[in-house]
Amino acid sequence: MNIYVSNLSFDINDSQLQELFTAYGNVTSAKVIIDKYSGRSKGFGFVEMPNDDEAQRAINELNQTDVKGRPINVNEAKPREEKSNSRGGYNRGYRK
Repeated sequence: MNIYVSNLSFDINDSQLQELFTAYGNVTSAKVIIDKYSGRSKGFGFVEMPNDDEAQRAINELNQTDVKGRPINVNEAKPREEKSNSRGGYNRGYRK
């Protein structure tokens, strides 16, 4: 199960996020999302746990718990929506 974790402290890294969830079972991956321009955390991340029961227990027990002074939000991640290649349907007069 893919888990979305938000409201993370900006100084939490991938290994600390993984360690937090390892207490509930096997963690395949843990990734804090980093802003590509500033190099700083965006304050959210994703954790992948192969066992759905362990993942659900982690969600239930970690949601709204205080981690480094912030109440984290923990939910099952929703599938990513595909982005359209359209620029709003506005023709800017460009010709091919």
